[in-house]
Amino acid sequence: MLIRSRAPLRLGFGGGGTDVESYSNLYGGNVLNATIAMYAYCTIEPMNDGKIIFDASDLGVKIECLSSLHLELDGELDLLKGIYNRIVKDYVKKPLSFKMTTFSEAGKGSGLGGSSTMVVAILHALMRWLKIPLGEYEVAELAFKIERQDVGLSGGKQDQFASAFGGFNFMEFHKNNQTIVNPLRISGRIVNELQSSLLLYFTGVSRDSGAIINDQIKTVLDKKNEGLDSMHAMKKNCIQMKEALLLNDLNRFSKIMNQSWKAKKGTSNLVTSNIIEEAYDTAMRNGAHAGKVNGAGGGGYMMFMVNPVRKKDVWLSLESLGGKVSVVNFSSSGATSWECNNE
Repeated sequence: MLIRSRAPLRLGFGGGGTDVESYSNLYGGNVLNATIAMYAYCTIEPMNDGKIIFDASDLGVKIECLSSLHLELDGELDLLKGIYNRIVKDYVKKPLSFKMTTFSEAGKGSGLGGSSTMVVAILHALMRWLKIPLGEYEVAELAFKIERQDVGLSGGKQDQFASAFGGFNFMEFHKNNQTIVNPLRISGRIVNELQSSLLLYFTGVSRDSGAIINDQIKTVLDKKNEGLDSMHAMKKNCIQMKEALLLNDLNRFSKIMNQSWKAKKGTSNLVTSNIIEEAYDTAMRNGAHAGKVNGAGGGGYMMFMVNPVRKKDVWLSLESLGGKVSVVNFSSSGATSWECNNE
């Protein structure tokens, strides 16, 4: 028997960065995001030979180790080992033997929440196998603790919750570490129009989100006026974007997205680059209304709001820069898992 799972990646429309604890614990944060039909996958094959095999097929990395109560984090697939360690320590209390194969449709450094989404996918597969009953909030919080506390990766909280819940969500991150996910009821007409109006552009540059986030953390802790004001502006823009979306006002939505992108660039010098600016200017000249980088910035995927009748013009203009253009398809469901007998 095999156990499989998948978890959706996300687009961040506004507020990204205010979900990092250094900011949200002081001021509270807000994020508006939606999951898309791009996924992280996990397959678990239970074994009884006293070994553990981790096969990160998309990364081309495969390791084998002896089953034990704790796996050393030595720089090789530490995220997968960290998940194992936490599950064994908190839930099963005994060594496990299995083969785990993972694959993500988004490359490393995509800005679509790939690593957090993978953690959620793996947790769902383990929950199915080991019969661990966890709800969406519990899965997201556990994924956050594994990444930030156990493995020591810098980042916020939106990705784990987006992947666990799925759909369009307005998220609140409060000063007491409490997270509230507010699913948004958006009409099918506006979802279709938004989907028709969006293009993704992969810059071809994989970025180190941790370096950007650490720079933003320093800005918050140092209380640098310009950078901190930019964070406050992003949070305000996020609320405005949510209101515009609920009111079916995509023109206002796109205008605020541009304002938010300008504010985001004020949080760190690492957010943008010549490649990003060239792509933004090219898209805007050829029919885009708004654009921004997904995730922390520095590279990965960019998102553009486009008049659907000008989509081909924007598509061709971006392709001429050498990156990859793709459409957006939203996913309304969060992470899930199932059993199968296929070998």
